Amino acid sequence: MKKVAFHTLGCKVNQYETEAMEEMFEEAGYELVEFTKPADIYIVNTCTVTNIADKKSRQMLSKARKNNDKAIIVAVGCYAQMAKEKLLNDNNIDIVIGSNNKNKVVELVEKYIHDGTKMNIVEDIGKTTEYENILITKVNDKTRAYIKIQDGCNQFCSYCIIPYTRGRIRSREATDIIQEVKNLATKGYHEIVLTGIHIASYGKDLVDTTLINLLIELNKIEGIYRIRLGSLEPNLITEQFIDELSNLTKICPHFHLSLQSGCDTVLKRMNRKYTTDEFFEKVNIIRKTYNSASITTDIIVGFPDETDEEFMETISFVNKIKFANIHVFKYSQRDGTKAAQMPNQIDPSIKATRSNILGKDKEKLQHNFLKHFVNKEVEVLFEEDIIIDGKRYLYGFTDNYIRVRINSNKDLKNKLINTKVKSIENGILIVDNLNSNI
Repeated sequence: MKKVAFHTLGCKVNQYETEAMEEMFEEAGYELVEFTKPADIYIVNTCTVTNIADKKSRQMLSKARKNNDKAIIVAVGCYAQMAKEKLLNDNNIDIVIGSNNKNKVVELVEKYIHDGTKMNIVEDIGKTTEYENILITKVNDKTRAYIKIQDGCNQFCSYCIIPYTRGRIRSREATDIIQEVKNLATKGYHEIVLTGIHIASYGKDLVDTTLINLLIELNKIEGIYRIRLGSLEPNLITEQFIDELSNLTKICPHFHLSLQSGCDTVLKRMNRKYTTDEFFEKVNIIRKTYNSASITTDIIVGFPDETDEEFMETISFVNKIKFANIHVFKYSQRDGTKAAQMPNQIDPSIKATRSNILGKDKEKLQHNFLKHFVNKEVEVLFEEDIIIDGKRYLYGFTDNYIRVRINSNKDLKNKLINTKVKSIENGILIVDNLNSNI
């Protein structure tokens, strides 16, 4: 039995695709091993979102060769798509697969085993119009399953390389998604997270298919208790969309709306297709229906030509919105994007200072949001247990994606529990008094 090892860089979509490829190899009779262990085949699912991600991808491919100089080394994914010439000229790499054709990875490896010829399986992703259907039937050691529903992006934000590595939007057929979720439900998974490169565009390339119609069907599946949406574009949020969403009992009241900047002039340079006033309106639409909604976001600090005044506009706006949590990123140049060529690139020390300032506001806003839940009952889906100083702690999440901890010796994994919040500790709700729902 040949051994295969995977390493995944980047986003949840990459993680989903790696899990699908792992299943393909297992079904073909291969043994999965840790990436640090000796293997016959090493597959690196690469990322290219920043120059740093490129470097990490190259490092992991090099590490694979050092693990076993006789192994077959496969570079797959976004960095492979963008850097195929470089990888094809690298004697350490045997097979280069771009953003498509991951569903053929076993076949390609076995072809290489047979004839030993280096392979270039990178197509012009900009001309790809069909969704590549790969799926999972199990998730390794988790209670929450990520479900990929679409690929590609048509937004062309000035800082982002993804439309060039993933191509235009391509939606997965609803029947395939529904069947995958039904299969996972029969295996005991209670929460699913819909993910993709730009899930707000789901269905726009299909006939008579929309995101809300898909959610209506998923909401009917027995055994699934929670449906969580991945990152959303603000423009998806309308009165009608939220009204229809509110009729679906399994939808989690957690909305990750990508803001990126709280300053209109910066948003314009980013080629984001909304203003701060429009974003504020979207948040109010959500909060009118979902009182306890967790609204989270991403912010990039130090975007080219961002002035102190523009940064302070962002600080003011995030406090106006009162986000439940913020993912703070320092702008990182990505070769091949418009932003990388913009004048007045910000000094790293200024980026670091702004990141620290926003980080303090993030902590304050998160604490203020969590305070609303102290002495109130929440429903938690527990996911993991950890032993700390001889004590067993269980961790899980509420429906609005707040992390929760309890000290208990009971087997709570993959159970929905009603429990009362007694305190907050380092951004985590501490609970007791268990009452199992399932």
